[in-house]
Amino acid sequence: MSVPDAAVNFLLNNLTQIVVHNYGLIRDIKPNIDALHKELESLSAVMSDFEKYNHDINYVKHTVREIRRVIGQAEDAVETYLLQAAVKNSRGWVQNFFGQFTDPMMLWDVGNQINTISAEIKKINEENVKNSFAALQYEATNHLNLPAKSKEAPKVEEDHVIGFDDAADEVERLLTGSPEKLEIVSIVGMLGLGKTTLARKVFKDPDVDYEFMIRAFVYVSKEFDRKDIFLEILKSFTQVSEEVKNMTGDELEKYVYKQLEGKQYLVVLDDVWEKEDWDEFKRAFPDNKKRCRVLITTRNDQVADYANPKVPPYRLDFLSLPASRELLAWRVFNEKSCPKEVLDYEIEIARKCDGLPLAVVVIAGIIWNHREKVSWWKDVADSVKNYIARDQKHATSVIELMYKHLPNYLKPCFLYLGVFREDFEIPVWKLIRLWIAEGLIQPEGNENLEDLAEVYLDELVDRNLVMVGQRRSNGKIKTCRMHDTLREFCKNEAAEENLFQEIKKGHLSPALTESPLDARRLCLNNADIIEYMSQNPSGKCVRSFLTFVKEETTVEPKLVSCLPKTFKLLRVLEIQSLTFTRFPVDLGNLILLKYIAISSKFPSLPASMSHLWCLQTLIVQTTNSNLDIKADIWKMSQFRHLHTNASTILPLPQPREKKTKEESLAEENLQTLSTISPESCTKEVFDRAPNLKKLGISGDLTKLIKVDGESTLFEHLRRLESLENLKLLNEDVSFKLSCLPSDKSFPKHLKKLTLMNTLLAWKEMSTLGKLEYLEVLKLKEYAFEGKCWDTEKGGFCRLKHLYIGRMDLVVWEEASVDHFPVLNSLELNGCDKLSTFPHRLADIPSFQLVVLHCTNTAVASLARKLQVVKLNQGKKAGNKKNNFKLSIYPPEH
Repeated sequence: MSVPDAAVNFLLNNLTQIVVHNYGLIRDIKPNIDALHKELESLSAVMSDFEKYNHDINYVKHTVREIRRVIGQAEDAVETYLLQAAVKNSRGWVQNFFGQFTDPMMLWDVGNQINTISAEIKKINEENVKNSFAALQYEATNHLNLPAKSKEAPKVEEDHVIGFDDAADEVERLLTGSPEKLEIVSIVGMLGLGKTTLARKVFKDPDVDYEFMIRAFVYVSKEFDRKDIFLEILKSFTQVSEEVKNMTGDELEKYVYKQLEGKQYLVVLDDVWEKEDWDEFKRAFPDNKKRCRVLITTRNDQVADYANPKVPPYRLDFLSLPASRELLAWRVFNEKSCPKEVLDYEIEIARKCDGLPLAVVVIAGIIWNHREKVSWWKDVADSVKNYIARDQKHATSVIELMYKHLPNYLKPCFLYLGVFREDFEIPVWKLIRLWIAEGLIQPEGNENLEDLAEVYLDELVDRNLVMVGQRRSNGKIKTCRMHDTLREFCKNEAAEENLFQEIKKGHLSPALTESPLDARRLCLNNADIIEYMSQNPSGKCVRSFLTFVKEETTVEPKLVSCLPKTFKLLRVLEIQSLTFTRFPVDLGNLILLKYIAISSKFPSLPASMSHLWCLQTLIVQTTNSNLDIKADIWKMSQFRHLHTNASTILPLPQPREKKTKEESLAEENLQTLSTISPESCTKEVFDRAPNLKKLGISGDLTKLIKVDGESTLFEHLRRLESLENLKLLNEDVSFKLSCLPSDKSFPKHLKKLTLMNTLLAWKEMSTLGKLEYLEVLKLKEYAFEGKCWDTEKGGFCRLKHLYIGRMDLVVWEEASVDHFPVLNSLELNGCDKLSTFPHRLADIPSFQLVVLHCTNTAVASLARKLQVVKLNQGKKAGNKKNNFKLSIYPPEH
């Protein structure tokens, strides 16, 4: 959905939640809210029309602004009323927090406000229907004055291609090597990496020219005409008659097939956007058994996989620093290097362009007119990222085209990535929690919101708009990041769309107006957060406040309550980079909060947080080893995720004769408890979390697991049908666990298990080997003890990743496909006593990665021998590019 579209749908969902969870508070104005809901549904139904029209039409721009305005007013009116009603009903609770909000006359006035807003939305709906026809007429009669859809290929620097020699060799090998049958080869890479440049370089290579009788290079793009593409292919090698030009698309498809039949050909389809686009062309290419090739360039991994799932695409990487410097020098001076007097600045500029050719070319264009001025080089070097963002001709126009053609549901998710600071490795779990809290992920049937958000992220990665930082041991994305050029676009476009506003250094106290459009989300990453808080900031309409400053800062006692007192309508509070010495008592008054991330030195969360009925995610980083939650989380109907680094003591659920609606919803929603204390692992707690997916337990585990292996803990855990991820972290190493309960006592669908300081005997691994769905096993420091591990055959049928941390293991010889049939990766961290390495791991076909961190030289030597065996296996199988990787740290010299 587009940003206005997202706002409408979020408000619709928000109103539904308010009615469901707070009927008692909004009972008096429910008819008003119902009427508003009805008008919003009508508005949502016609919002998609705006995507069909050119947004330069004045009435469209005006209508979008009006939609934003009334949506903001509707949010403010309903949520302010909710706060007022809560204060009025609470009697002794926060009587003075909202001051004038407690006036009964003002409570009544809100109903009239909602009626007025409903009337405005109704008017917009009526005008939208009326003007839809006018827009169509406008498009038809004034199309010559509208920005034309690009049909021409972008200009590519062909005379002097830099930094692609190795890439060109690899792509050429894919084109000219075996097999004889028709092969589809793809070049995949993010925007601006030079896919077209590389394809052109290969296309013009003499060896490629010699190999293929017929060669055609065709630019496809997002807005293509199938008939035009076929005609362009034909024009590359034959005369096109008027009769052929008048053919239909289907007729041309057959004609191209006939002209290519029996010939050796290479056709390049440059800039293919979607996998469905390939379906429009593929039937035109006959398999002549003469090593014919179709080369596709795309920024979308899905296109490459769909076109040829058997051959991995060539992934175009960023330019090296030397290549970036050479490209910059050539574009500015038409030489291989820059003059000595600007070398320092040239290096800095090339480094800040971060290997993106598009960025290098943009900066070169900025420097060119003043290339002889050293002072100009210095100015540009100081402001590289700003210049890239401001150059409309080169960078922004390309990115705008990409953004325009994103699916509507991805647009706000993509722009939201701009709230993170530059070069920030974004934790995916945090990003997903934020997207959901911000209302950017809307429900689709019965699909889990977190799963849906992961799908959205994967799609952004496939489109090369987001880069993968790290992957989890199960293959899912752990961290991601954005190239700075795209991030700058996101920030600028988000400001234009009123999605969020960045508070920049030097502008610490923005003049936030009374308009509901202004500053509904604030992010602060490069300014002094304490200075900002001390200036008494204002902004009554702010819904989200986020900071990802690099330096962790302790908040002075006098400023502890600054943010909750300033922003009373907050939904999202991401301030984990700030450390609070005491709990901000006013935080419990922000009953609209959906997401809290905070760092602290306090030992407990007060009961006043029980009022946060909207809370979905709570993240607390604390310096204490224990955290006591006194708030009644069991009545927070929307609560989904608890993340803490301490052993957290949960409140005991109160006995009940009958479930309330809130308790039923809370049971349904709760997915994460990480980490909690052994004392909190009671039947009552787990009965309230039947859909739990992730559980971490930290503390003295001997309280839960007896010497004979019997365990009240596992009696409760086995009933958690949805639990996939379990961490058991034993804090007191003076007490070890002698054994584990039987495999039947573990949660049935457990996929990931982490153990630490449990000091189990190695024979207990046989129990873990019987866990049917286990894919990831992390044995952190001292999870097991004993010098020898005799691996048993027939276990770990689905284990893909095995991590072994510091322990006293010396001998581990026997491990092969009989023990780990589908193992993909092994990581040894701190196993400095280990003297042997199981060489038969090489027999496992799926085994592709070994990571050794601080192990001894004997193990490293054995791992290298295993690498040689895997390489030879690949050669025998005909895989010239072996995927096996060995990583050793610290590197040996």
